[in-house]
Amino acid sequence: MHKLQLFNSLSRTKEPFEPVHFESIGMYVCGPTVYSDVHLGNCRTFVSFDVIYRYLLHCGYKVRYIRNITDVGHLEGDVDIGGEDKIAKKARLEQLEPMEVVQKYVNSFHQMMEIFNTLPPSIEPRATGHIMEQIEMIKDILNRGFAYQKNGSVYFNTPKYISEGNNYGILSGRVVEDLVQESRDDLKKQDEKDHPSDFALWIKADPTHLMRWQSPWSTGFPGWHLECSSMSTKYLGEHFDIHGGGMDLKFPHHENEIAQNLGACGTSPAKYWLHANMLLLNGRKMSKSDGNTITPQQLFSGDSLHVSKGYSPMVVRFFMLQAHYRSTLDLTDAALQAAEKGYHRLMETYKSLPALQSSVAEGALDEEVNSLLDQLDQDMLDDFNTPKALATLFELATKANALQGGQLDANSVGSATLDRFRNAFKTYLVEIFGLREESSGDQLGNGLVDGLMNLIIDIRKNARENKDWSTADKIRETLAELSVQLKDGKEGTSWSKT
Repeated sequence: MHKLQLFNSLSRTKEPFEPVHFESIGMYVCGPTVYSDVHLGNCRTFVSFDVIYRYLLHCGYKVRYIRNITDVGHLEGDVDIGGEDKIAKKARLEQLEPMEVVQKYVNSFHQMMEIFNTLPPSIEPRATGHIMEQIEMIKDILNRGFAYQKNGSVYFNTPKYISEGNNYGILSGRVVEDLVQESRDDLKKQDEKDHPSDFALWIKADPTHLMRWQSPWSTGFPGWHLECSSMSTKYLGEHFDIHGGGMDLKFPHHENEIAQNLGACGTSPAKYWLHANMLLLNGRKMSKSDGNTITPQQLFSGDSLHVSKGYSPMVVRFFMLQAHYRSTLDLTDAALQAAEKGYHRLMETYKSLPALQSSVAEGALDEEVNSLLDQLDQDMLDDFNTPKALATLFELATKANALQGGQLDANSVGSATLDRFRNAFKTYLVEIFGLREESSGDQLGNGLVDGLMNLIIDIRKNARENKDWSTADKIRETLAELSVQLKDGKEGTSWSKT
């Protein structure tokens, strides 16, 4: 059997996977900052690591999967000082307690992860639940001489870290000298730091700051990067197997994690760093400012100019698996339509497999089918290559459909190979890729519901033309009770689920 190969962002090469501890894996993935509903691009990252988690379990490893919740310290603009906490800002704007904001969006995040059929992590720690651990880590960094205090705040001393032989930029490839020009921190706060590349470990809170804790240095709050260092160390130890997250976190977040862990513990936190790439929309980076964006809910309902109809969560998950997790993925309506056809084809094959029977122990196609089944493992052992594995599943589906349709003799595949075929198809499609059969309502939703709604809209249109206002009003009111909103415009009437 081939050995699992991982592309390690740290070495920028594929490496054989050798667990730190035999058959027991620690994996830490940076979770959401819960100040808004989870973005579709983040969903792609979490689906990617869900498949990685599932495959590691399939390989027989015991996995402790940690995915944190950032509920303090992540400042606007991703700066580490001089900005407003994203959650505190949302609380101020909505006149809520910060923890109300947190709980609202934690609940929303969990619901979305269930919709996408992701497995829950082993532990889901929150930054606010680990303030003491973060304070203790700052003390360790100070004691080892890699941090300094200024006016109640504590900063990591990057030049000192480098002078001790450490490579700041080892993960991202960034050069410290460039950071002098690229620093995005508030200029007044910038004066507090000894060097532009230094970053905050503890930030003294101003009088208006909503989220604050007592520390030996001031009443304040921890820097964004510190939480992951302290929580990964607490639950996985000073050195563990896999650290994952989106490509956008490579710098400064993950780079600073490495520096913090080396500064506090003398060792880099993770052996392998995995990064999921971004999701594009119609060939461009998603952006609210120019309207090039779509939410998961809009994608499911079809209530967006970017799609011609709604797509089920399993179709979207299937679509996400069609690109390697390290590759960019371009979301287009045409690509989603193709994914929908592909998803249904594989699910139909999966449902037809129990009916396939063979009365021979060996068949003429056994070698070819077994070779394809072996290929599935080889595909996934190659850095979790889901698009290649899906292509192999489609080849197997073609064989199954030919057997089912009579184009191939049913006895051309032996009974033992057929059993392996069934088991592998279910294992990969359901247990590893996390795809599930949709309910009848889901399967018919895109066609039947759209057709029924168009019929209802036509009936209402006729009622209005005939000045039958009571019928027209009743249709709108009844639909509103069902959380369906009608929108009348120049091009006609459209509907959406609210």
